[in-house]
Amino acid sequence: MAAQQCLARQSLPTGPVTAAYERKVSAGEVRRDNAQVALAAKLDALHQSLTSLPPAPVRTYKRADSSATSSNPLSLLPARTLESAKSYLQKKFYLWSFGPPPRGIYIHGPVGVGKSFLMDLFYASVSGPDDDSCSKNGSHKHAKITKRRVHFHEFMLDVHHRVFVYKEKHPTDDALPIIAQQLAQEAQLLCFDEFQVTDVADAMILKRLFLLLLDLNVVVVATSNRAPEELYKGGINRSLFLPFIDTLKQTFDIISMEDSSVDYRRETQASGQSYFWSNKDAHGNINNHIQAQLEAVFGGPASDTKAEVISVLFGRTVQVARFNERCAWFNFSELCYQPLGAADYISLCCRFPVIIVDRVPQLDANHLNEARRFVTLIDACYESRTRLVLAAQVPLDELFVDFEAHVESDDGDGELIVNDKGGSSSSFATTMIRTKEGGYYEWSATGRVGVSLAQFSSANDLAFSFRRAASRLVEMGGKEWGRQQRLTVRSSPPLRI
Repeated sequence: MAAQQCLARQSLPTGPVTAAYERKVSAGEVRRDNAQVALAAKLDALHQSLTSLPPAPVRTYKRADSSATSSNPLSLLPARTLESAKSYLQKKFYLWSFGPPPRGIYIHGPVGVGKSFLMDLFYASVSGPDDDSCSKNGSHKHAKITKRRVHFHEFMLDVHHRVFVYKEKHPTDDALPIIAQQLAQEAQLLCFDEFQVTDVADAMILKRLFLLLLDLNVVVVATSNRAPEELYKGGINRSLFLPFIDTLKQTFDIISMEDSSVDYRRETQASGQSYFWSNKDAHGNINNHIQAQLEAVFGGPASDTKAEVISVLFGRTVQVARFNERCAWFNFSELCYQPLGAADYISLCCRFPVIIVDRVPQLDANHLNEARRFVTLIDACYESRTRLVLAAQVPLDELFVDFEAHVESDDGDGELIVNDKGGSSSSFATTMIRTKEGGYYEWSATGRVGVSLAQFSSANDLAFSFRRAASRLVEMGGKEWGRQQRLTVRSSPPLRI
């Protein structure tokens, strides 16, 4: 019976994603999973529809500080009316010539079930304009379009930076249509890994940006640990974000892998010696044996030298005190107790193929900000294939403490409680109390401390991130993980307006 099923599978026509998946199954690299097979088929269908993807229309936008000098009667119309008329005519032309652009795909589910793996197989199957590597198999018709695969953190940083640069020159103009046009010119296919919304600035920008990109015939494929209706749940001003969720459901095929419970990253034991742990002594010093292993990774003893200054987006910099040409060495407090973020970590990963972090504590609900920064660092290292070597105070399976956040109300007064394993009476519990005036403050064992509710509205998102980070650290501990050279920082080409 099994042989007949195998022959049936071989006789059925398959697209490039399914074909690549089956080759990995046959080679023993992956184990066949029904949810992954179904997702591969959906991605094959999208791949086929990309062959008739309409090109991105090139549009011009009138700046607020410019004056109409054209003799064209249409120039007498208000700028928005003129652009709306052009947009309508262009859209009608493209629909008549090419048909509607394909729907994007939004894939959500637990960590390690193969979401990014299948998306990467799909991305590799799509040929770029000058790429012939995907055309060897003559049984498949290959689209040739511009494409970009990026972690969602990095993408939003890029968008914010583009807006920042544009606003410096044109402070009164609407930057988003210009940025969307630029992104569409660079990539007709956008593949996002780890789509998540925890920042109010991102939440407010996403709906308009996505509508503009869809209007410019950009196709989006995204993976996420969150179902659409769970995005930005509990976030400040979430009611303003809800229309984006409706847009996502209307314009994307939503694929759930929630029924998959196997974290395939954990099936392979790490053998690359990238995670070391021991209880620190009374002075906080690292075990001598672990210190020697870290020095072996670094290439010798690490001592503070003249700091290297690394450039970061938005004109900022980050300093590295212990480094050589290929490796930077930090303690946890240098990277995670400081006000650093994704932009800083991405710049460090571009510069150094190896990053060592020692004195990593157990991360629980009492270290929300530090844990969030550490998870962001792990994501940056994972996406750039930077080898991350850690020396921690607890084993890897105890590094991230499970916790949950929930809102309770009693007689109109509400509180947001964040608890971990210790329970609500432990020193790790934090309670947010809402006053009758509508303000919020923190009440804890150390007394009342002013704090932003926005910090805690994304606590459950961080709990998701903990599971993803732990899974990724297992994969990153593999012997073959990493790269040898520094990366070239991506720069945006100028856009003609």
